[in-house]
Amino acid sequence: MQRLRLSFGRGEEVKFISHLDIVRFWERAFRRSEIPVAYSEGFTPHPRISMAAPLAVGITSEAELMDVWLKLWMPPQSFIMRTKGQLAQGFDVLGVWEVGLNIPSLQSCLAFAEYNVEARSEKSEQDVYASICSLLQAKELPWHHLRNEKTHSYDLRALIDDLWIVRRNDFLYVLGMRLHCNANGSGRPEQVVSALGFLEYPESIHRTRLILKTMLP
Repeated sequence: MQRLRLSFGRGEEVKFISHLDIVRFWERAFRRSEIPVAYSEGFTPHPRISMAAPLAVGITSEAELMDVWLKLWMPPQSFIMRTKGQLAQGFDVLGVWEVGLNIPSLQSCLAFAEYNVEARSEKSEQDVYASICSLLQAKELPWHHLRNEKTHSYDLRALIDDLWIVRRNDFLYVLGMRLHCNANGSGRPEQVVSALGFLEYPESIHRTRLILKTMLP
């Protein structure tokens, strides 16, 4: 048995694919490339594949993480070479390395997700910076949204670790965000943009990094 960890990207061509369809895509890619993926036990065996964090529809990424268990050992480089030939345009394997069979799951180790978010505003850079400082200094930020026809209320501030301005081009801002992403909740970039006073929905959201607890100082 072997456990490999993949870093992969999702581009513009496939950003509207759901999380479930992404999992199915990888299952088919591994099957076509004859990767010896291990299966779970029980009445309905399924490939042992585990994603770090679901990526919402419409978001691109260069930082997705996935663990794959293999029933036969193979060099990570061979895994990359076999798999890349079966990838649809918009998906890319960025790296593969071996991890211990008994280390905690990706989901339990996840701490933060970082994003670059493009959003338009007629506010000056000084005003946007002031809004960021005000939000980060707030002790709490009551928030709610509708999901499945139910209203969910929570403290949005508790899901935000850090915010910054990456760059500005006229009225288009690129905002950097480090949001909590764990069992207690995950920050949503579009909600943070709204909380900062941006009136329009972000033009793009790109996940740049997933930070595991083992990576923290």
